[in-house]
Amino acid sequence: MAGVNAMEKKLAEYKCDTNEAICLKLVRFPEDLEDDGTTFHPEYSHQLYGDDEVAFGYKGLQIQLYYSAGNLSTLFKVKYSSKVTEKFDCVEADDVEVKIRDIIPAGFSCSTDDFVSRLEKEANFRPFGNLLHTYKVHNEEAGELTYQICKVDMACPGFQEYHGRLQTFLMWFIETASFIDADDDRWDFFLVQMLVLPPFQGEGHGAQLLEAVHRFYCTLPKVQDITAEDPSESYVKLRDFVLAKLCRALPSFAPDKLQLGFSEVMVKEAQDTLKINKKHARRVYEILRLKATDMADEAKARDYRLDVKRRLFGPYKKNQRELTKMMKCLRPEELVSHIRHIDTDVQHQELEKSYQEVLDEYRRIIERLASQA
Repeated sequence: MAGVNAMEKKLAEYKCDTNEAICLKLVRFPEDLEDDGTTFHPEYSHQLYGDDEVAFGYKGLQIQLYYSAGNLSTLFKVKYSSKVTEKFDCVEADDVEVKIRDIIPAGFSCSTDDFVSRLEKEANFRPFGNLLHTYKVHNEEAGELTYQICKVDMACPGFQEYHGRLQTFLMWFIETASFIDADDDRWDFFLVQMLVLPPFQGEGHGAQLLEAVHRFYCTLPKVQDITAEDPSESYVKLRDFVLAKLCRALPSFAPDKLQLGFSEVMVKEAQDTLKINKKHARRVYEILRLKATDMADEAKARDYRLDVKRRLFGPYKKNQRELTKMMKCLRPEELVSHIRHIDTDVQHQELEKSYQEVLDEYRRIIERLASQA
């Protein structure tokens, strides 16, 4: 038994967290290759390395995936300080390289010298597609930087190959990501995945991108709604901010109109002008009404609270209707079990908790709106 435990301990030394082992980098200059400050790591690696996100067989494992910041030319190297050998009976190291090779397009480099030579040729790189929007961001280290948002399709020469290199990032930062079929031209009409890489997060790029998407597509007569499939929590917060920013300029969302309650006029104007559906328009109304409401005034605060809670109460009313139907067919002991789940006091507590959570979310959005006023 002692021998088995010793072997297990020895083998455990050769397990590596793949999220830490994978080193990503956007390289502008050759000196960036040795600068650890420009390295970032995945949030997820389970789609390649399993749910436990562990690679076995190595000590000091480092999987380098470095990209030129312009054309995304790729350098792929695997390093480690030691690797399991045949002295471990019936044990062999995971093939960590093949899993990466399965997702990165052909044409990558395994030589640092070759990668640097490619880097030197990218000084004149320009983004693909047509320019939609230009904006500036202040960076503490680099000062004021100018960014561009362009719209491009697969017909643009060279973009399909570029897109193949670009979408490898999805595997590391979107939990259920899948590659897009570049031959399906319907993707032009779907906002499927949106990603801001870690070195650029917290600078407002996501909001700029989403607003640019809305401003472009809301001008197209055939577009009825701009939405996202199965959005993440962070995306919902971003969307709330962008839509509130856009809607506050609409006449029906003026402060005096907000105090009168959510109206069909708001629904129609948000739909016709910005292609925002009723559900999203309602959230925007609640955000902007909170912004326009003096919550120190008890009467105004009460009116606002009741208005929001009426919306939040919708699922509870549905449960009550379902209970009424079940009362006709459930046995007494089954009915007691269901009643416990919709106890009135519990509902009120959950409703108040939901309201406070919504209030916190809305206040953060209002603070962000105020910072850009």
